[in-house]
Amino acid sequence: MKRALVTGTSSGIGFDLCLHLARNGYQVIAGMRNLTKAAPLQEAAAAESLDITVVPLDVCDPASVSSAISAAAETGFIDVLVNNAGIGGASPLELTPDDEHKQMFETNYFGAVRCIQAVLPAMREKQSGCIVNITSAVGLQATPNQIAYSASKWALECLGEALAHEIYRFGVRVVNVEPGVIMTNIFENSAGQTRYDKTSPYQPIMRRNGKVFAAGFKRAVPPSLVSEKILEAITTDQYRLRWPVGEDAEGLMVSRHNVPTEEWIEMGANLSDNEYNSKFKQHFGIDLG
Repeated sequence: MKRALVTGTSSGIGFDLCLHLARNGYQVIAGMRNLTKAAPLQEAAAAESLDITVVPLDVCDPASVSSAISAAAETGFIDVLVNNAGIGGASPLELTPDDEHKQMFETNYFGAVRCIQAVLPAMREKQSGCIVNITSAVGLQATPNQIAYSASKWALECLGEALAHEIYRFGVRVVNVEPGVIMTNIFENSAGQTRYDKTSPYQPIMRRNGKVFAAGFKRAVPPSLVSEKILEAITTDQYRLRWPVGEDAEGLMVSRHNVPTEEWIEMGANLSDNEYNSKFKQHFGIDLG
């Protein structure tokens, strides 16, 4: 039986992924920063007799990462690592405190780095394994009003691509999974790092960024779609690095290659809503109306 270690599993994508992998024959180690939130996953696993073990794992704490992965490795090889733990937020750069910006990178980027470094020696020696990075559609397209989050996901995208090359000779697979707007509670969890002020000179950008997410909510893409994509990515014989999830993510990936960067930047001008919405639909295939 193959074994998968997933970080950030108390809710959302991580929660659903643990169940999906276990239903498909994986023994799952579910890393969770706050074990007081473990009961729902444990109860769901027990109800279906799924092989899921919840362990304390705070990706921002090197000792916690080392302890959790060392303990997991003692009982068998970790075939799959899924770097899912992450935090979000929406705020113009001028209004984003340094500590919030740093915490975004500490969790979304350096947390993944710690976990990768912990599992990689064994994967390299065995010449087997897969590392999955849950990045984001905004890790493909630089996104105003979400610079800290977008930049942290860009960094993880870069890591995944470079690492895939670096360890290809060892037979270890790396995949980047880029969800668009998924129906999880990440937005509630990041409320403290999300700012909207009608009196701010950045108000149009704040509002339009919100409309992008509102458009995503209308599509109601469930976490299960991400879980299905991850299982496909780690099992397919047709390897590829990037796996966008959702129409918005696919539109952003296409636009990243087809829309000149300067045209995207110029959309930051004083456009009317109709002008902005029209250009957004043209470039990204997303209706903000």
